[in-house]
Amino acid sequence: MLPSFSYLTGHLGFRGTIKNSPADFVVTEIEVPKHLLRDAQAEPPQKTSEAPPEQSSQCLRPPKKLRTEPPSPCNGPELNSGPGEASVLDSLLGKPMSELLSQFACDLKDVWDSGNNGDARTGEFSLGPVPEKKNRADLHSAIRQEFPFLVTVTKGNEMIVKGNSDYRELCQLVTEKETSNFFKFLDAKIENSTFSFEPDGNKEHRKVVHHFINRKFGKLLETKSFTVTDVSDQPNMSIMVRFREKSWSRKRSAGGCQEKQDLYTAFTLQKENLETLEAIGFLAAELGVLPSDFSYTGIKDKKAITYQPMVVKKVTPERLKEIGSKMEKKGMRIHNIHSACQHLRLGQLKGNHFDIVVRDLKHHSHDSSADLKERISEAMENVETKGFVNYYGPQRFGQGQNVQTDQIGLALLNEKMVKAVKLFFTPEDTDDPVNNAKRYFLQTEDARGALAMLPEFKVREKMLLRALNRYGVNHDGCTKGWLNIPHSMRIFYVHAYCSKIWNEAASYRLKIYGSKVVEGDLVFSEENNESVSLNDKVHVVTAPEESANKYSINQVVLPMVGHSIRYPSNKVGQWYHERLSKDELQMCKFRVSPLQLNIPGCYRPIVKNVQNLSYFLEGCEKGIEIEDNHLNESKVSLHISFDLDPSCYATVCLREIMKCDF
Repeated sequence: MLPSFSYLTGHLGFRGTIKNSPADFVVTEIEVPKHLLRDAQAEPPQKTSEAPPEQSSQCLRPPKKLRTEPPSPCNGPELNSGPGEASVLDSLLGKPMSELLSQFACDLKDVWDSGNNGDARTGEFSLGPVPEKKNRADLHSAIRQEFPFLVTVTKGNEMIVKGNSDYRELCQLVTEKETSNFFKFLDAKIENSTFSFEPDGNKEHRKVVHHFINRKFGKLLETKSFTVTDVSDQPNMSIMVRFREKSWSRKRSAGGCQEKQDLYTAFTLQKENLETLEAIGFLAAELGVLPSDFSYTGIKDKKAITYQPMVVKKVTPERLKEIGSKMEKKGMRIHNIHSACQHLRLGQLKGNHFDIVVRDLKHHSHDSSADLKERISEAMENVETKGFVNYYGPQRFGQGQNVQTDQIGLALLNEKMVKAVKLFFTPEDTDDPVNNAKRYFLQTEDARGALAMLPEFKVREKMLLRALNRYGVNHDGCTKGWLNIPHSMRIFYVHAYCSKIWNEAASYRLKIYGSKVVEGDLVFSEENNESVSLNDKVHVVTAPEESANKYSINQVVLPMVGHSIRYPSNKVGQWYHERLSKDELQMCKFRVSPLQLNIPGCYRPIVKNVQNLSYFLEGCEKGIEIEDNHLNESKVSLHISFDLDPSCYATVCLREIMKCDF
């Protein structure tokens, strides 16, 4: 996987095998922020004995893996939202500013609860300048969903947060829980959705509520009273609110639903022994939509059981439910189907939870220790304390394939379009319809014939072959072929190449400097100024800072190559330039205009930490002991559970723990 690459920690480790079966490697995507999957009419969660009552239907953990989250620091139903929104605000504002906003919200509620009208300290709160319109829209939406009793306004580029007087007024008429849910319903703006207040037998009181809503939101909403059965099985009256039909002719507001023809359905995809893109190919073929109609937040392992959120466009929840049994035959299950408002985006991932079994436990051949349990304990404690090198894992590059994805990415960066196509169609050493079709195409360049040989679910290959059949297997034809597949798939290959270079750079950095932070290293600035560019947040370590040991290795970042990044000003920076020259990219602008690819680059921490690490030896719990440097591997296995941040790889973490490649 990462041959001869550097390690961070110094323990000896141990040997073992992973992924003996998909069930030995279970990946569960940590919850998606709720405001990205708003749904006023979502299915209620299935009740299980393990599920806490506050768990929403958007929980993405398998039933036996549900975990509760720490409570919000403020009291009241509107502040007890799930952890997703808080993480979104942390990412949009930075943690210090996000915490100040939460404190402002708590202070404001305290003032309201005491019956005061507020003072200068709690009147409003400035988030500072937010120059990007898209960022302002995301902030407006995230803050309203996390704190329904707040409103956000923009003055120039500055964003101001203050209390929502309409919220406070409605709180005087109905319960705070009803008020909070009403404003979330109002903000979501989901077509054909309705909201109902609690049953209310007081006609005069209902009249006051009707008048309030019509006075404040009459252009957008309409209300009516209808008969319901209350908790005592007695007839009662309730107020129902819905959106006026004419409101749907307007463009959506920030964070709201698109126009009437847009339809999104969210679900959790459970897959086994399938690549994410392959699974999408199966789903798209069965549903009669394009792979680009699916969105997700990250690629998951193939040889594993994985759970991840997805959103599909132009498909109803009912249609998705219909194909469930067919998809089970392909190694997929579809859970948690419900309406949504918008697509997911790559990078919205909060993190992943892993449950892994390591079998065939042994010492390394150079290790003379008699106590393997001690080796395992030492390795776990070391990595939990110090972290691991944040390499990209093997699935980023197509582990075990004759042609890896980074090779295709390099050809695209060099604008060698024909070479990239032929690398893409290089077959594996197996005799099956897919690889026979690829083999035939490379031998004959007969795109039409190869197209007829391919199964329907091979959507990317078919898209490319259709264009090649029309335009020819030459430079221009291959360029049009690449343009015929979705942008996210085109840039995936280029990102794979950039990831390979990052891995090599990280290993080189640790080999020459170790864990010491040296002059010329790059670290992220601790200043929380959202208005500055990414490069302005990167600080170059000075000689006095090196002498003072001002920074730790956990703060060091390395650039992912691109057109808008800076390089370290030490030997590592020189290494980057020499390495790109080796691949004939010394003059590369990291913009492939013919393919509409733009690669600005970014920064990645060289070291990451594992969270919530736990483990046990299964056989040892049953009285089976490790003796004489040997282990009855058929009976003893190591079970490991942990969480990782987005874009971190469990196989890389295991490599650091065990000190071996897989």
